[in-house]
Amino acid sequence: MTSYSPEELGHRIGSGLLSFPVTHFHDDLSFDEDAYRENIARLSKYDVGGLFAAGGTGEFFSLTPTEVERVVAAAADTAPGDTPILAPAGYGTATAVEFTAAAERAGADGVLLFPPYLTEADQEGLVRHVEAVCRSTSLGVVVYSRANAVYAADTLARLADTCPNLVGYKDGVGDIDTMTRIHARLGERLTYVGGLPTAETFALPYLQLGVTTYSSAIFNFAPEFALDFYAAVRERRQPDVTRMLSDFVLPYTEIRNRRAGYAVSIVKAGMTATGHGAGPVRPPLTDLTPLELDELRNLIATLPGTAT
Repeated sequence: MTSYSPEELGHRIGSGLLSFPVTHFHDDLSFDEDAYRENIARLSKYDVGGLFAAGGTGEFFSLTPTEVERVVAAAADTAPGDTPILAPAGYGTATAVEFTAAAERAGADGVLLFPPYLTEADQEGLVRHVEAVCRSTSLGVVVYSRANAVYAADTLARLADTCPNLVGYKDGVGDIDTMTRIHARLGERLTYVGGLPTAETFALPYLQLGVTTYSSAIFNFAPEFALDFYAAVRERRQPDVTRMLSDFVLPYTEIRNRRAGYAVSIVKAGMTATGHGAGPVRPPLTDLTPLELDELRNLIATLPGTAT
């Protein structure tokens, strides 16, 4: 099993599409570890830059700390040995440090640091939050900028100086001005990850801003399409990108946008539609309606080579 230094991890995750697998549940909403492992093994034949276990698509927000560690350990044990595994950390600073320690125990190579839970913080508070997590571990850390943790360029520059193991910045905001300032200020010091819900819609313009990779939820149920789309983006084949956006991604987002939380629910529906059911989403999320599932199934059927 390959062990990645923070610097190596940053380079590796920026080199390919990123897998954000769903977390499988039984009908009673308990973690279905066997099905989860089978899915990780199924997706392992595809080359990715990294695997983010129990991330946003993996319903981190609905898992207990014990479950998170089980999910990460299962991913680390099942994925190919050279695939870097990143685990989630979040909630308050002390809890995030505990999640980071659990990531180390589970065999992760890095941490995706989610925003603090249910509190506002200014830039100084965010600096202290990230520094505390980075100081607690030798793992590489990727910060996730969204909601109540939107990092300014000056803040990231400060953190890059004080936290050698801060390796990445994941953007979940979509502010072009901020992204431009961050990339201009920090250059290749960080790896930049697209993290907006359905990241494919922003992938080509964001490439110009140094965002070389993104989290693809679509990869869960249409891996060939997701990889083909990523290749078209990296090769700047705009006609192909536009065609794939028009034919699949934008109609997909129309379903996704119908309810809050559908950014995750639609991915599990896609798993069901392609014969790789992952169980229901946990509350407070809601599953797609039967009619919406049929609509999604028909849309996926238009993709060449997609198993249903």
